[in-house]
Amino acid sequence: MRVRMLAAAATVLAVLLTGCSDGDDGGPDGRIKLRFQSLAWQQESVDANKELVREWNATHPDIQVQYVQGSWDSVHDQLLTSFEGGEAPDVIHDASDDLADFAYGGYLADLSELLPERLKSDIPRASWQTTTFGDGIYGVPFLQEPRVLIANRKILDASGVRVPTAEKPWSWAEFREVTKALTAKLGKGKYGVAWPLKEPVSVTLNLGLSAGGQLFHRGEDGKVTIRFTDGDAVLPDTVHDQVNTDRSASRSTLGMGGSDTLPGFFGGKYAMVPLGFSYRQQIVQQAPKGFEWTVLPAPAGAQGPAQGVSPQTLSVAEDSPYKKEAAQFIDFMLQPRNMVRLAKGDWMLPTGTAALADPSLHTAKDGWATGAALAKDLRSAPAQSVRGYPEWKDKVATPALQEYYSGAIDAAELEKRLVKDGNLVLARYQR
Repeated sequence: MRVRMLAAAATVLAVLLTGCSDGDDGGPDGRIKLRFQSLAWQQESVDANKELVREWNATHPDIQVQYVQGSWDSVHDQLLTSFEGGEAPDVIHDASDDLADFAYGGYLADLSELLPERLKSDIPRASWQTTTFGDGIYGVPFLQEPRVLIANRKILDASGVRVPTAEKPWSWAEFREVTKALTAKLGKGKYGVAWPLKEPVSVTLNLGLSAGGQLFHRGEDGKVTIRFTDGDAVLPDTVHDQVNTDRSASRSTLGMGGSDTLPGFFGGKYAMVPLGFSYRQQIVQQAPKGFEWTVLPAPAGAQGPAQGVSPQTLSVAEDSPYKKEAAQFIDFMLQPRNMVRLAKGDWMLPTGTAALADPSLHTAKDGWATGAALAKDLRSAPAQSVRGYPEWKDKVATPALQEYYSGAIDAAELEKRLVKDGNLVLARYQR
């Protein structure tokens, strides 16, 4: 008991000392100082975030914001350490699928009563569901990224296949037939599609939503269990068969990230690559002169073109002494004109309806119009609020899906691992 009391006293002292620094607390001039940790990494996005911080500081002399650069690669562990150490930034940039454990753990502030009605009503309910845990709202979803097919326009046009639109996408069965036709047209050593599946779980779950896949099911007791239905099998079976039966998808790209496939795509080795919408920026920057490409909607299933997303979010630390001021800064960042700037900087879509209506996001150039047309069908990712999801993803789902896609295990073994092993993991988080 004495050891715990001493440790608690030391923690309080550390927080007090931190508060006297140039961190969260106001300085000797009486000004409130907030820290905003941003995960922006593309230069356009970093510039947009920093410009908005400068604009806020210029018009709010009594509430100054310090820009802190974070990293997507380490954000979960870094935030956990800062929460436990009492040194979390006031305003936190993250993704909605990373918030559940922080929200349930009491590290994030409930924003339900802190956000203005303007912001609440501007963002659709489907987006708010991604950051709602229990009865509270623990982040503001502001940027979202559908998955699309980036296609070589010349190969597509020369093939004679039907070109899908947002209004009439390919079905999963049609997509499989198209990739077989493209592969036959291209010849030996080339493929209709390249699936970069180094991180296979989110792709599988989010695109599988269109076929009715849900995988995670919450019972009346509030507990989540895993069930593998016919809808859950559509996307995995399509990829598996393209790789192992049709030979219309490249086996070598299964262990790649999206960026790794671009050289082969530019070289004509793959006719199409399923990628996140923001990859368009890399294509614009890296494509050889004269390379023609287009953005197509992802295939649709029984649920139409629906797909899951985990939007980027802005949250407030529960330990911040300036929650009201932090929420005011978030409201400023996410004014419609500012949300458009952030979306264009990240080559993503805004969640806000006013920002999404901006004409600059509906141009044919670089596929903006195709992405904007998909926004209405974006849904909360299936695993959004599931406690224990990170462990299930890393220890169970990732290796199981990688082995299935490569042909190392069959469909029965995939289901057994995802369900039986997966439910054992989730059970530990729901006692």
